Amino acid sequence: MESIINRIDKNQFWKFHGGIHPPEQKFITENKPIRTLPLPKELILPLQQHIGQAGDLLVSVGDTVLKGQPLTSSAHPMAVPIHAPTSGKITAIKDSTIAHPSALKEPCLFIEPDGNDTWVKRNICNDYTKQSDSDLLQKISDAGISGMGGAGFPTYVKANTSAKIEFLIINAAECEPYITADDLLMKEHSPTIVDGINILHQIIKPENVLIGIEDNKPAAIKALQNATKNLDHIRVCIIPTKYPSGGEKQLIQILTGKEIPSGAIPSSQGIVMQNTATCFAIADAVINDIPLIRRVTTVTGLGLNKPQNVWALLGTPVNFLLEQCELHPHDKQRIIMGGPMMGFTLPSGNVPVVKITNCVLAPSAKEISDESTEVECIRCGQCADVCPAQLLPQELQWSAKAKDHQQLETLNLFDCIECGACAYVCPSHIPLVHYYRIGKAEIREHKQQEIKADKAKIRFEARKLRLERDKKAREEKQRKAAEARKAKMNSGTVEANNEMSAVAAALARVKAKKAQTSDTTSQDSTTEAAAKPKNPQIAAAIARAKAKKLANQVTDNSDITAEVDKTVEAKVENETPTENTADDKKSKVAAAIAKAKAKKLAKEQADEKTDVQNEITEETAVNDVSEADSKKAKIAATIAKAKAKKLAKEQVDEKTDDQNEIKEETTVNDVSEADSKKAKIAATIAKAKAKKLAKEQVDEKTDDQNEIIEETSVNDVSEADSKKAKIAATIAKAKAKKLAKEQEAEKSDNSQPDVEDTKAAEKKKRIAEAVAKAKAKKQQRLELN
Repeated sequence: MESIINRIDKNQFWKFHGGIHPPEQKFITENKPIRTLPLPKELILPLQQHIGQAGDLLVSVGDTVLKGQPLTSSAHPMAVPIHAPTSGKITAIKDSTIAHPSALKEPCLFIEPDGNDTWVKRNICNDYTKQSDSDLLQKISDAGISGMGGAGFPTYVKANTSAKIEFLIINAAECEPYITADDLLMKEHSPTIVDGINILHQIIKPENVLIGIEDNKPAAIKALQNATKNLDHIRVCIIPTKYPSGGEKQLIQILTGKEIPSGAIPSSQGIVMQNTATCFAIADAVINDIPLIRRVTTVTGLGLNKPQNVWALLGTPVNFLLEQCELHPHDKQRIIMGGPMMGFTLPSGNVPVVKITNCVLAPSAKEISDESTEVECIRCGQCADVCPAQLLPQELQWSAKAKDHQQLETLNLFDCIECGACAYVCPSHIPLVHYYRIGKAEIREHKQQEIKADKAKIRFEARKLRLERDKKAREEKQRKAAEARKAKMNSGTVEANNEMSAVAAALARVKAKKAQTSDTTSQDSTTEAAAKPKNPQIAAAIARAKAKKLANQVTDNSDITAEVDKTVEAKVENETPTENTADDKKSKVAAAIAKAKAKKLAKEQADEKTDVQNEITEETAVNDVSEADSKKAKIAATIAKAKAKKLAKEQVDEKTDDQNEIKEETTVNDVSEADSKKAKIAATIAKAKAKKLAKEQVDEKTDDQNEIIEETSVNDVSEADSKKAKIAATIAKAKAKKLAKEQEAEKSDNSQPDVEDTKAAEKKKRIAEAVAKAKAKKQQRLELN
C-alpha cells in the first residue's frame, strides 16, 4: 500500500501492454469555451440510454411535461429513468434510430419544446454531508445518472458496493483523439467535479482517491490541483499520453500496477472507477436537484466552420448540432459519433444525443483516408503487439468469421475494449473491431436464447408437476366423495332410502330409454318402406308395386283359363269328322277366331297395365314437389312403364307356350269308347275347377287391392300425402276390377262346347284330359312360383 502511494507521489507509474500514439487533433476545440445552444425544434429521447433495462413510461402522447420531469420509472436495479430536457408536449412515442453501430430502432419519446423551459419543482440541498448514504444513492438513481465515459453502467449500482475499497479512481485521461469534452469541463467546472468526488467518497469510503489525467492537458491539471489542494485524500496523478490509457483496466494498471483478471470487476480488487463527467452530474443532481438532462459534447472536425464543445440537451438531433457548428458537407462526408478510434458512423443525422455521447465528428475529405479494400491477413503480428488487453486479434478475427463462439470465449473476446488499436496498425486494412462487435452480439444473443430455453424448461416441468398434483387431488376428492355417498346410501335412513330410490329410478329410465331405442331400430329395419322418410312418392311406388303384382296374378290365372277354354273349343271344332266339310270349316274358323281373341286379349291386358302404370305415375306427378323430387318421380314412372311392357311380352310368350303344350296333349291317339264317360266327367270337373279358380282370383285381386290400401295407409305421412296414396290405390283397384269383369264375360262367351254327336264328344274327352293335364302343370308351376 505504501509503495503504491510512494510511487504516485514520485510520479512513478506502471505501464500497460501495447498502445499507440495516433495524431491527437485536440487543438481544434481545446481552447474554445463550452457553448450553450438554443432549443431545437424537436427532441428524441430513447427510453434506454444505459446498460440494463428501459423503464416503464409515465407519460402518453399529448401530455405536457416540465423540464426535469421523470418520463420513465422502474423498480429493476439495472434501470434508471430519463427526464424531460425542457418543457413541452409529447407528440409521439414510436420506434426511431438510436445511437448504435447497427442502426437499431428502439422506442423513443418525441417532445416538442414550448420555448418556456419551465422547470419542475426542485429541492436544493445546501449541505450534502448531512445526507445519509442511502439518500445520496437514491438521489443519484432518481437523477438517471449512468457512466458518461462510454460504458453507460448505472452509477448508483457501482457506488453501492459492500466491498472494502482501497482506491476510488477518477478517469480524466480522455485519451481519444479529437475529444476535449472532459478537458473543457475540468477547466470550467473543476469545483463541481470535486464536489461530486467528495459525494462518492462519502458513499464508498475509499482509503485514497486518485485522479488520472494525461499530461497533454496542462490547463485542466492546474484547475484540478487548485480545486483539491486542501483535500489530502485526493491526489491528481499526471500520466504519460498514450492511447488507450483512458481504458478502465489500463488506467488501473497504470496507477496501481494491478491487473484485473478476465471476467472480474474492479471492485473485487478493491477499486471503483468513475468518469469526471459522471462526477459533475452527481454533484448537479445531489446539490441542485438537476437530473441528467444535458452533457458536454465535442462537435469537431475540419468539415465544420465553428467546431466547439457545447451543452447538448439529451435528445438533440445530431443534425441540429452540425447546423449550429456550420457543417460544409462534401461527397465523402461521414458523421461519426464518438472519437475516430472507438466511434461509429451514423446512418443519418436524425440520431439523437444520449448520455454517453461525448463527441460528434465531422471530418473533411482530407481527414478521411482513402477507402482500402480488405485483404487477407499476412500474419505480421502488429495487432497483437499493440493490443492493450494482450489478446490475439488475428485469431479472434478468424474465429469470428467462422462463427466459432466457443473458441471466441476461450480467447477471451469480452476482454476486448474495442479501442481500435489493432485495426489502426493493420496493413491489410481489416476492420477487426467490427468482427469483434458482431461476435459479441451473436454470443450475447445465443446466451439469451439459452437462458430463455432454460426458463421455459423450468416452467414446463413446474407445470407438468402441477397438473399431476392437481389430477391426483381431483381423483382423491372424487374417491372420497364416492365413499361418502356410498356410506350415506347404506346408512338405512329415510334420506338414504330416498336417494337409493332416485338412483334406481334413474337407472330404470336409462334402461327403458335404451330398450326403446333398440325397439325403434328393430322396427325400422323390419318396416323399411313404412319407416323411410315420409314422402308421397313412396306411397305411389308402393301402389305401383301392388298393381304390378295384381296384374301378374290376373294374367297367370284368368287369362290362361280363358285361353285354355278357347283352345279347347278350337280343337273340338278342328277334330270333327272329315266327312262333314262344313263343320270342318266351321271349326277352323272358330279356332282362328279364338286365336285372334286370345291375341287381342293379351294386347288389351298389356295396354291396360301400361295405362294403369301411367295413371299411377300421373297421380304421383300431380304433387307440388321440388324439382329434384319431380325428376325422381319421372324416372320411377319410366322404369315402371318399361317393366310393364316387358311383363306383357313375357305373358304373351307364356300363353303361346301353353297353347303349344295343349296342342301336343290333344294329339294323343284315339282312346277307347269306354273312357268317353270318364272324359265327360273330367271335362265337367275341369270346367268347375276353372270357374272356382277364376272366382278365387277375383277374390284374391280384391284382397290384394285392400292390402295395397292398407299398406299405403300405414305410412305416417301428412294428410295431403295420405290422400294422394289412397287415390292411387283406388285407381289401381278399379282397373283390376274392370280387367277381371272383362275376362269373365269373354270366358262365358267362349266356354259353350258343341256336343251334338258322339265323335265330337270323344274328341272333347281327349281335349278335356289334355286341358286337365295342362292346368295341373300350370297350377304346379304357380305353386312353385
